[in-house]
Amino acid sequence: MSQTDPTCLAIIPARGGSKGVPRKNVRPLAGRPLIAWTIAAAREAKSITRVVVSTDDREIAQVAQSCGADIVWRPAEISGDTASSESALSHALDHLAASEDYHPDIVAFLQCTTPLTTADDIDGTVGRLLREGADSALSATRFFHFLWRTDDTGAAGINHDKRIRQRRQERQPEFLESGAVYAMRTPGFLESKHRFFGKTVVHEVPATHALEIDEPDDFVAAELFLRRRERARYREFIPNPVGALVMDFDGVLTDDAVLVNEDGKESVRCTRSDGHGLARLRQLRIPMLVISKETNPVVGARCRKLRVDCIQACDDKLPAMTHWLAERSISPARTIYVGNDVNDLPCLRAVGCPVAVADAHDSVKPAARIVLSRNGGQGGVRELCDMIVERMAK
Repeated sequence: MSQTDPTCLAIIPARGGSKGVPRKNVRPLAGRPLIAWTIAAAREAKSITRVVVSTDDREIAQVAQSCGADIVWRPAEISGDTASSESALSHALDHLAASEDYHPDIVAFLQCTTPLTTADDIDGTVGRLLREGADSALSATRFFHFLWRTDDTGAAGINHDKRIRQRRQERQPEFLESGAVYAMRTPGFLESKHRFFGKTVVHEVPATHALEIDEPDDFVAAELFLRRRERARYREFIPNPVGALVMDFDGVLTDDAVLVNEDGKESVRCTRSDGHGLARLRQLRIPMLVISKETNPVVGARCRKLRVDCIQACDDKLPAMTHWLAERSISPARTIYVGNDVNDLPCLRAVGCPVAVADAHDSVKPAARIVLSRNGGQGGVRELCDMIVERMAK
């Protein structure tokens, strides 16, 4: 954004209490807490200059901060079931003004319960507000359904004459509020204390983006859409051609658990699915390496079975990976590294395509371009292998 562009603060209200789905805002969805999806969209949006989560809950605050959002603590009197979203917005703006002398030109109110919201949805709503010189804006989906109301006298059409059954193309489009994105000029909002004031405009978004999480079944539907969308988006991050695939062992090719018998011998659990995926990459002649700090011979044994190069008992992974790549004249920019914990961070930051499994440590995920939907040792590597095969097929 240029220096003349308006400042736009995204505020995401997120209470700790939820009756329909307990702990809804931090419940995992496609590998991330629910609120993380909205924070990610806001941070990716070009129009947003700052992201704040208004909450009364420590776990939500911790998750939000790990995703890159600032926190405004919401007082108890505006954190109950009957508290309005507007009260949370007003409080956050007043708090930032008093504590930081921060006065954004525009406030974007985002709902964390609409995880399919994209950066384009946010930029489109804010952009519509600015282009049309409006005071408030909302995201909405095109609506052609027939609405009815019933009473003691029977049923009556609300948005249509029941005697005339128009075809879709003959009807004037109406718009259904998506409940995902609202944009307001800050001075007008603070004066009116309402999200709709003055001239209000609509930014149209796809109907799927309006899916709102209210019931447990909504998580199932959202998971399907998100996995499909993220898979298509992530595929573009994979270098084509792939120079090499480098992986940690524990927590990536295993579920990070260890089985110990009465003699003190340790064993690990892997999935054959990952092995099948790596076999497909071997057919494509992609060099593969496992680097592990673990000294247990099970690491080498598993790698020999998979026919993957192995460096183990390695305390400093980055020099080992760099040397292995240099020996083969492979560019780090064309290398994929898969990790799950803090000791993987140097390697993740050194390659062109850093990847984290779904259950990676919170400090690792922000360093990854791709966060898989499956856990380590439970199909995460297979998920990545399938993406690589699809990418190289193109």
